[in-house]
Amino acid sequence: MIKSVMGGTSDVFAPGHLGELTEVVPHELVDAVLEETGTRERRLRCLPSRVGVYFVLALGLFEHLGARLVWTKLTAGLVGPVPEPSEKALRDLRRRIGPAPIQRLFEVLAGPTAQPSTPGVRYRRWRTVAFDGCSSLIVPSHERNWSWLGRPATRLGEAGYPRLMLMTLCETGTRALIAAAFGPVAKGETHYAQQLAPNLTPEMLLLADRAFHTNDLLAQVAGRGAQFLVRCTSRRHPPVLTLLPDGSYLTRIAGLVLRVIEAEIHTRTADGSTFGETYRLLTTLTDHRSDPAHRLVRLYHERWEIECAYLALRHTLLKGRVLRSKDPVGLTQELWGLLTLYQALRSVMVTAVETRAQTDPDRAAFTTALEAARDTVALVARPAGGPGPQTKTDLVGHIGTRLLRALLPKRRPRTSARVAKRGVSRYHTWNRDQRPRDSSPITAIEVTINEPALPTERDPDRRPSSPWEQLCQILAANANQPMHTRDLADHMGLTAPQARRNLTSQLCLWTRNSLLTRTAPSTYKITLPETLTPSPST
Repeated sequence: MIKSVMGGTSDVFAPGHLGELTEVVPHELVDAVLEETGTRERRLRCLPSRVGVYFVLALGLFEHLGARLVWTKLTAGLVGPVPEPSEKALRDLRRRIGPAPIQRLFEVLAGPTAQPSTPGVRYRRWRTVAFDGCSSLIVPSHERNWSWLGRPATRLGEAGYPRLMLMTLCETGTRALIAAAFGPVAKGETHYAQQLAPNLTPEMLLLADRAFHTNDLLAQVAGRGAQFLVRCTSRRHPPVLTLLPDGSYLTRIAGLVLRVIEAEIHTRTADGSTFGETYRLLTTLTDHRSDPAHRLVRLYHERWEIECAYLALRHTLLKGRVLRSKDPVGLTQELWGLLTLYQALRSVMVTAVETRAQTDPDRAAFTTALEAARDTVALVARPAGGPGPQTKTDLVGHIGTRLLRALLPKRRPRTSARVAKRGVSRYHTWNRDQRPRDSSPITAIEVTINEPALPTERDPDRRPSSPWEQLCQILAANANQPMHTRDLADHMGLTAPQARRNLTSQLCLWTRNSLLTRTAPSTYKITLPETLTPSPST
């Protein structure tokens, strides 16, 4: 049911706005995505589809309010007769437009937002990006949500609420989103990362953690022409093909010549405590002269910017609340709306910061931008039958002005313990690396590059994890001199005729995949890059 205040001409399109954010999401863009997705209304209603799109975005802007109260926010600045829809009418409006136009709107707005000259967004000529997953989004406990997302198990039984996995590709310098995918947690982060990989371009340098070092994913990223700097697990021991002067070494993984950097990072805080961790990084930047190991290790820290993006989305925008929708279609629409709103806010923040030379975008406070955007929804009164929201008269606007007045100080090196916010067992182990329990300033960070141990220096009790690693150790111990299949079989302890025939077939397969080079009949050596190819200079 829809009521209207009588006594004047009502413009049904007037509630379709987001205050100053309408400059980022203009009416023309919304009408275009509605036309493209075939969701424009067939007849003019009191609640047109354009208004429905802005209403879905406003639900994310005012996540702490119910649907009717969100509608009053959109109409608070209108002077004259305005529609007064019921909860059911607003619910029907969301169902009528569906998730397609909201998703398409996000795809149009998504992408890098900073100029190439903006501080902190590039490493040499590459724009640094990262992807990671967030599995802490809680949705309503409804049977339709359970059937879509499944019932995640914990140590104490089934979870009380369904959880949604969100995976995004993020520009680390501005924390703007380039692409996003979401769905059941059970599919895993790698599944959604493979969906985001096609959005990478040759001008990007991807930073990722230990969940994304699988051979298929690395090959997919390299196939897009993008560079990457990915951490791998300690259980993975790539074969050493060429030792570089800075302590890193070249290896071959998934048919790619990669560089491996093994480093120990020790951090000292103001209270005198010290903690550290070992990192093993895989990268396509193989030239140690243009990309020193110490520099890449420090660059990897930029990956944590995507965690700050999830902090803004999950805790600043949502305040840790459960999402609204009780069915998969509504959840899909709601989450695309939240991502679109987040991207619009980041766009305004970057535009404002770039008006001040040499200002890093991470000094702009997301909370300040969010509260300023909420204020602009009803900031300027206008007649309901008149034009839409008044346009801003300068590049910065009200949101940008408040951001520039309250810029955060330059980031201080500090650390705090990583603890479980929701312990699932009273015996849960936390803070394994003995970090300070309170936030503490960092006084020094020491990075030590560890050279790989030669085969003769390794623990003789440790067995190679695969036949390929065993073969690499044998050839490396022989200075990679060509060896006959018969000699290789003897070193590997293969005496049975069938095992020797299997080795011959495996050597032929590795040769076809360019991992080995056949120098004579039944004689092989590891295929090494003849020269190091320097990375393109800036």
